[in-house]
Amino acid sequence: MEVAAPLLCLAAAVLVWGVLWVWGSWQRVTRPEQAGLPGGGSRTLLVTAHPDDEAMFFAPTILGLARLRHQLFLLCFSAGNYYNQGEIRKKELLQSCDVLGIPPSNVMIIENRDFPDDPDVHWDSERAGDVLLRHVETNGIKLVVTFDEGGVSGHSNHVALNAAVRTLHAEGKLPKGCSVLMLQSVNLLRKYLCLLDLPCSLLLARDALFVLTQLEAAQAQRAMSRHRSQLLWFRRLYVLFSRYMRINSLNFL
Repeated sequence: MEVAAPLLCLAAAVLVWGVLWVWGSWQRVTRPEQAGLPGGGSRTLLVTAHPDDEAMFFAPTILGLARLRHQLFLLCFSAGNYYNQGEIRKKELLQSCDVLGIPPSNVMIIENRDFPDDPDVHWDSERAGDVLLRHVETNGIKLVVTFDEGGVSGHSNHVALNAAVRTLHAEGKLPKGCSVLMLQSVNLLRKYLCLLDLPCSLLLARDALFVLTQLEAAQAQRAMSRHRSQLLWFRRLYVLFSRYMRINSLNFL
């Protein structure tokens, strides 16, 4: 008993320290400043493959950059017409962006046979890069945000966008001063830990980390709810449990 008491005190102290450390770190990452990111007023282009990507995967980044007062643009490479719902999904995308604070004038949806919504079709990275580069140059973009090489879900269309950005970067075609941030893919366990993944996200290497407050998390869920055509039972579970609805870790290219 005499030995147990000091051990319990030590365990309690470690637990309290851990909780305070996580809380303090969370407070830091929910503040506006993020080292290495362009300053307030910068133009940022989010590049996605399908309507609902912006809410399912990038909501913490969108709302986090809004704290930095970035001017956000969205380039969506397809209308999501895999099940012949393209017209519905375009409207849902605009509604979702409205909730997330991206005006319709800043949303571009590409409808091109070269970029069908189909996991079995490999998008040409050079053609995708050409389209992307035009939007970067036309809108004076200083920061491009897209998927990493894992594509978060492994979807081939997501991976193709990463390849397109990497090609532009490797060939030096991006305008001077334009940076690229890639959303980190995580393993299946971490993907569905929701906010419980925060300690791991804080400890592991990343260049930028966005964590939503409770109010912002509700805003992200409202954005996802606008994609009514996609809210099958498993996506409803995704909204509840996925860390991507609360946490985004990103790395510079």
